[in-house]
Amino acid sequence: MGKIFAIGDIHGCLEKLEELMAKLDIDRQKDTLVFIGDYIDRGKSGKEVVDYVLRLQNEYQKVVCILGNHEQMFMRYLAGMDESMYLSNGGVSTLSSYEIFLSDETEKRKRKIPENHLRFFESLLPYYETDGYIFVHAGIRPGISLKEQTLDDLLWIRYEFIENEKDFGKTVIFGHTPLMSPLIEKNKIGIDTGAVYGGKLTCVELPEIKIYQA
Repeated sequence: MGKIFAIGDIHGCLEKLEELMAKLDIDRQKDTLVFIGDYIDRGKSGKEVVDYVLRLQNEYQKVVCILGNHEQMFMRYLAGMDESMYLSNGGVSTLSSYEIFLSDETEKRKRKIPENHLRFFESLLPYYETDGYIFVHAGIRPGISLKEQTLDDLLWIRYEFIENEKDFGKTVIFGHTPLMSPLIEKNKIGIDTGAVYGGKLTCVELPEIKIYQA
């Protein structure tokens, strides 16, 4: 079994992602690279981050990309739904990176997204599970099996999960909630350290629990 490298919320911070990747000693054939979601929004380079992740998918044998709540909001915006919610949650920067204008009609918005980017957003996983870990964007609701979790909880849950000391059966690796530093507990590891807010972009190497930051 190879190692697993999980990267937290990028939010359009391309430079930090490039710097972080340069620090990782990944075996491109054996190791697994997991992105925990929120590639876009708030930061200026959402489109460029997606381009970069797509290149990594071609260069590395095992790249797992998880859905974040911001990708969900973006896809709903492109479909003409929940527009004000998306715009109030940092979506304007992503629209700018794709040269989408607020005045654009719904069909025109979607035409401005490259086909490989649309396929990327549509392919994102709600979670990823291995023998020892559950990788998910926001967390999981305590007391409910993984298969019965709602997508809303997987993408949006916060303190009901973070403050819970329950044994989830496997260690949960999550992002979504910005933290001053990585949260490392017996049942969970939080790796969103607020890169877009001036914090670090964090990666955890498993099973060693080695932290890399940029």
